[in-house]
Amino acid sequence: MFRLTVQDVFVIKNRGLVATGRVELGQIAVGDEVRINGNRAVHVDAIESFRKKMDEAAEGANVGLLFSGLGRSDLSPGDVLTAGAVEPTSGGVDVSL
Repeated sequence: MFRLTVQDVFVIKNRGLVATGRVELGQIAVGDEVRINGNRAVHVDAIESFRKKMDEAAEGANVGLLFSGLGRSDLSPGDVLTAGAVEPTSGGVDVSL
C-alpha cells in the first residue's frame, strides 16, 4: 500500500517528470508501479529526498519521484499517487444517522 498527494511537479530535461510530496501511507521503492488518481499506471524510475538518492521511501518522508515517459500535463499538484490496495481519496463521505 502506498499513497502520496502531489505537492509540486517539475521536469528535468533528458530525465523525466518529478512529483514531490510526503508519503502519507506505506512505502515505495524504485521500480514499483503507481497509479495516477487510480487510473494511469507508471513505474518509479528514481526516488530522492533532500538531494539524496534512495532505493525506497517510507511513510512520513518528503520525496521526489522521477517518472520517465510522462509529459508536464500528465501530472498536477493535488493528484494522488497510489499503489496496492489503496484507493484515491474521494473528497467526501456518506453518513447516515
